[in-house]
Amino acid sequence: QVQLVENGGGLVQAGGSLRLSCAASGRTFSTYAMGWFRQAPGKEREFVAALNWSGSSIIYADSVKGRFTISRDSAKNTLYLQMNSLKPEDTALYYCAARTAYSSASRQGVDYRYWGQGTQVTVSS
Repeated sequence: QVQLVENGGGLVQAGGSLRLSCAASGRTFSTYAMGWFRQAPGKEREFVAALNWSGSSIIYADSVKGRFTISRDSAKNTLYLQMNSLKPEDTALYYCAARTAYSSASRQGVDYRYWGQGTQVTVSS
């Protein structure tokens, strides 16, 4: 069992930055592919970024490419999402998610087994 807890959300002006973190329980964090997803009010959940278990493969949604950076610190059992040049359309509840051990990065939410409770990001214009 893996438990995920996100932090770092908040209110920021357009053009600003935030760094989200996702603390994971369990000794096998370093073996899991991890991802970030988001859901805005009235919209479906959408993929943001993901990395495979080793960190050698990273993928981004086109809407955030060049602005967001996903990374992990296995020593701290923590996943990060650095978000720069934020736009009002980035406003959403952001979730981190974990796949099973030694898995690849995926854009599909159904591929992820464990989910956090989410952290709210609000970008004002």
